[in-house]
Amino acid sequence: MTDKSTLEARIRRQPVRWEEELTVQSDAVVSKTLMDRKTGTVTVFAFDRGQALSEHTAPFDAFVHILSGGMKIMLGGTPHLLKAGESLIMPADIPHALEATEPTRMLLVMIRS
Repeated sequence: MTDKSTLEARIRRQPVRWEEELTVQSDAVVSKTLMDRKTGTVTVFAFDRGQALSEHTAPFDAFVHILSGGMKIMLGGTPHLLKAGESLIMPADIPHALEATEPTRMLLVMIRS
């Protein structure tokens, strides 16, 4: 059983604390895909302060939820500053970029439709 499927199986049985599952690493962006289905994916990310994903587009809508920390999200040229507990939908085909304003954990749900 892969690490990904082991984590998914465990989440089906008990709650998970992301501080323990996915640590922020110095000068890095790390991620774990929790579910990957033909209908979408669920991925958790950890960004160190200043780490970023450069501007890109995706062919599907994506729901972002900040679990801890803070993130600047440029969406179609408009900046959005999100803090822990806040969410944003990034519509399909709209350019977006992300940059952590502090060490951050983020949940991303991609809906394929």
